[in-house]
Amino acid sequence: MNLIIGNILGLISSLIMVSIGLIKNKKKILITQNIQIMIYTFSNVFLGGYTGIILNIVNIFRNYLCYKGQLKLQYKIIISIISISLSLLFNNLGIFGLLPLLGSTLYLWFMNVTNIIKFKQLIIFTISTWLIYNIIIQSYTSVLFNIITIITNFLSIIKIKKFNTKKISKLDN
Repeated sequence: MNLIIGNILGLISSLIMVSIGLIKNKKKILITQNIQIMIYTFSNVFLGGYTGIILNIVNIFRNYLCYKGQLKLQYKIIISIISISLSLLFNNLGIFGLLPLLGSTLYLWFMNVTNIIKFKQLIIFTISTWLIYNIIIQSYTSVLFNIITIITNFLSIIKIKKFNTKKISKLDN
């Protein structure tokens, strides 16, 4: 029963994650993302993903600081220390339980990158760590949406590169 409830909550969370792509205001994105993360946290509770629970709670705090414009260096350091310490303490899945920690920590430190291709590569890497973790905790609905997110970001990078190549070619002529 926990597997079913966890996957239903994972599906709801994933659908909210997809809807975030339609929101154009950064503050509304962060609020909606926090709702999505809270639901995903409960999914992890039912699926026994302790690292996911910890990181999601920390990520809600990260988003709150970002919403308030306060995600400064000292908070990144504090968030990293809390994430690493609690993940190491409560991890119940060996190396696989630490993968989302790697993804979340890198995302925290590089989420302000301005190059869109590098940002999409960051998303691909981050989601890939969660993809493996979700396979391990049997969050199959999340796995599906992780794969879709990776593919769409990869295709977007290709599209951006093609557009930039055409744009450069036209300038050369």
